[in-house]
Amino acid sequence: MPGKLKLLVQPGDGVEPIVDAIDRAKNRVEIAIFRFDRWEIEKALANAAARGVFVHALIAYTNRGGERNLRKLEMRLLEAGITVARTADDLARYHDKFLIVDRRELFLLSFNFTHLDIDHSRCFGLVTSNAKLVAEAVRLFEADTKRQAYVPALATFVVSPVNARKQLAAFLRGAKKQLLIYDPEISDPAMLRLLDARAQAGVDIQVIGRVSQADSKLAVRKLCMRLHTRTIIRDGRQAFVGSQSLREMELSGRRELGIIFRDKKIVAKLAQLFHEDWDAIERVPEPAALPEADPTEKVAKRVAKAIAKDLPPVTPVLRVLVRELAGDTVDMQIDSAVVEETVKEAVKEAVRDAVETVVEQNGVQNGASPSHR
Repeated sequence: MPGKLKLLVQPGDGVEPIVDAIDRAKNRVEIAIFRFDRWEIEKALANAAARGVFVHALIAYTNRGGERNLRKLEMRLLEAGITVARTADDLARYHDKFLIVDRRELFLLSFNFTHLDIDHSRCFGLVTSNAKLVAEAVRLFEADTKRQAYVPALATFVVSPVNARKQLAAFLRGAKKQLLIYDPEISDPAMLRLLDARAQAGVDIQVIGRVSQADSKLAVRKLCMRLHTRTIIRDGRQAFVGSQSLREMELSGRRELGIIFRDKKIVAKLAQLFHEDWDAIERVPEPAALPEADPTEKVAKRVAKAIAKDLPPVTPVLRVLVRELAGDTVDMQIDSAVVEETVKEAVKEAVRDAVETVVEQNGVQNGASPSHR
């Protein structure tokens, strides 16, 4: 891949590379925001606008429980002379995070502009001056700020929901010897089948994160710290870094962004970090048995009971919705398995986001928290 490429590693690199890039901006800064609480970055954006740089912020219309903070951020940025746009509401989320400086440098991030992600989570980011990647990021930014359709023009620029499934499936399918995967949750049925097929073909597959398939033969370990990156290293030669997990919702229902690239040094560094994290997990002793359920388990059980108690009957609702969808179409076919899987994903998504919002609002405890989308 022509053009200079740098790797950001969190925790570790902090906000300084981002702040420094904004401080260097001469003409324009474009930033896509999903979650944001770093005053250093906000101050750098305001200072850039004050010295005449055109600063354009694209802010997600929602992030599950954080809408009030997003709207407050919009007002502060507007007061600082920054142009603000809000994403459309056609997708479940606009979860991509990136920064373009002078349309010459792209920061593609798997982490949000937050203390939780940058200081307490395993996250990666890529910084590139590759002209084609920067131009493609500009096209995406302009399409989403204008609420127009984005049409992908670069296979290595992976955008959900337009080309992510196709490109990531091809990337996994191309593995000959090894796949090292960081992913908070792999649950997409097609991707799980593909990974199982590669494993049966002799590919060594290791996952740091979670695989939802109970009978999966993949080697899986849970990271000691909070995991937020989505990263795949293929055969020690090529890698993907982005914001989309191998989940149906993130591949097909949300705006997510990643890059597939070849860079010998960076791929080697990612592999080194993966192996260090993998080995560190192995060394962590099993926790001693507790005499009673811990507070987290108690909270989870109470929430589950409350939801089950208040949940209205599902069958009548489903009948009405199917009738509305089908209309007068007598022979409409609906796959019950697909409906069931989609409903499960939506419910899990809503519960997970509610839990993560409460955890984030109450601070990071015990050095780790659930993965934060």
